[in-house]
Amino acid sequence: MESLLTSLLGTTTAEVEITNSIAIIYTIAAGILGLLISLTYMKTGSKISKNFARTLITLPILVCVVLLVVNGNFGTSIAVLGAFSLVRFRSLQGSSRDISFIFFSMTVGIVCAVGEIILAATLTVLICGIYFVLNAIKYGANSAEEKDLRVTIPENLDYSDIFDDLFAKYTKEHKLIAVRTTNMGSMYEINYRVKLLDEKEEKKFLDDIRMRNGNLTVICGRCDVNEAEEL
Repeated sequence: MESLLTSLLGTTTAEVEITNSIAIIYTIAAGILGLLISLTYMKTGSKISKNFARTLITLPILVCVVLLVVNGNFGTSIAVLGAFSLVRFRSLQGSSRDISFIFFSMTVGIVCAVGEIILAATLTVLICGIYFVLNAIKYGANSAEEKDLRVTIPENLDYSDIFDDLFAKYTKEHKLIAVRTTNMGSMYEINYRVKLLDEKEEKKFLDDIRMRNGNLTVICGRCDVNEAEEL
């Protein structure tokens, strides 16, 4: 099958002789560049995962080692491709930023495996620099952070416009996300997405809501990153 594929492509499969010392150098380089990628991930994001930051260090090493072991073996290449494909279905959904760093780390590992250490280092410095610049100028960032506001009201209150005056006073933007009944249908739980005019006024905002809803439950916090961010 390998010879058939070679004839169809018009190329020859040449195995490159890689000694253990060369493989160790490639692997160490991948690890160092993975560390730089991990530091960039931690320094350019407000929400970071400890486990993900550590994974970004080891991922280029693993990719590099796997490709060095394969080294032109067609059958092994197909097996490795199938193994990597299965990983996608066993992983949780991440944000676009996390996916970007995963591809970044894998790319660096692949480039190191083919022996282009200078190219891998140049690519890492360039992409990390872009991340730092975009973070410094707050490119694409909103002027105010969105928050998830959940308010419980009695069933006898009309939730359609009950808080409109408070939203006009304390928020830049507000959006009704969902409404559901709770406590055997005797109460409504309303979920809003809001941007406050002044973060320091959050307590007054919540106090005014509590006075309006009869001092029932009010929850205000940051939006879930996977829910709020569109991939």
